[in-house]
Amino acid sequence: MRTTLTGMSLTTIYARDADASTVHLPAGPWPTVLDSLCATFTSIPREQWLDRMARGRVLDARGVAITPTMSHPSMGLRVHYYREVVDETSIPFAENVLHVDEHLVVADKPHFLPVIPSGGFVEQTLLRRLMRRLDNPDLVPLHRIDRATAGLVLFSANRTSRSAYQALFQQQRIEKRYEALAPPLPEQAFPLTRRTRLVRGEPFFRTQEVDGEPNSETRIEVMAAVERGDESWRYALYPITGKKHQLRVHMAALGAPILNDPWYPVLTERDIDDYQRPLKLLAKTLAFVDPLSGERREFESRLRL
Repeated sequence: MRTTLTGMSLTTIYARDADASTVHLPAGPWPTVLDSLCATFTSIPREQWLDRMARGRVLDARGVAITPTMSHPSMGLRVHYYREVVDETSIPFAENVLHVDEHLVVADKPHFLPVIPSGGFVEQTLLRRLMRRLDNPDLVPLHRIDRATAGLVLFSANRTSRSAYQALFQQQRIEKRYEALAPPLPEQAFPLTRRTRLVRGEPFFRTQEVDGEPNSETRIEVMAAVERGDESWRYALYPITGKKHQLRVHMAALGAPILNDPWYPVLTERDIDDYQRPLKLLAKTLAFVDPLSGERREFESRLRL
């Protein structure tokens, strides 16, 4: 993943093994690499960089440890560093590995566990747990689901075949089905398809619908009548596109927000890590034609809402 930071002459590239990140420090007036890192990452204390350097956790492009007194090159420098979170919160739920082969790993992610390192989570992520468990530093998620969502996540286990499987998602050749518990919609005719335009909302981590050309599409069905209840129905959700929080926003807009959603339709003050109230959304099935073998493959989560 490549992210250009506005206002800075640097590009951050997350390394393939998710252990190390690479930053291209720009040319500048800093006397040492340490000074440049502190100026670039203003939220990281100088003492933390010193501690990382003392433990050999900051390296140059050749893999040589950078010292606190190393001069900053006039042409800039590529630096590898290891993300760390002090007092990282432990997520008390375990993932399940459903399938492993030479090319793919399929895992059931529990609620509350992030897929990749971000924010305050590095070790407590599905990716890092699987890397350690399977002893495979080449694992890369082929898609993501929200931290609040449980269910299937597909990983590439082999760099040589990765692009073939990535193309399945890019070309929308993956069939995905989610299940959700949400209030009844007795006045709606099912199945129905919701197509709307989704953009970044307020605050920045939310998504909202706006007028304009649709860029998102979800097919929604109500599951077997025996699963309907007085207070909630079990819905099958088929995302055709993969916009951030798409299913949550579409259900809320229809008047049936997914149960226990603290962000939609309105942002509440409830803790998103309330383990007693997980979001009732599950990535239940994935199906596709394998680009290498030509065989149809289907995976189903063992979790239930």
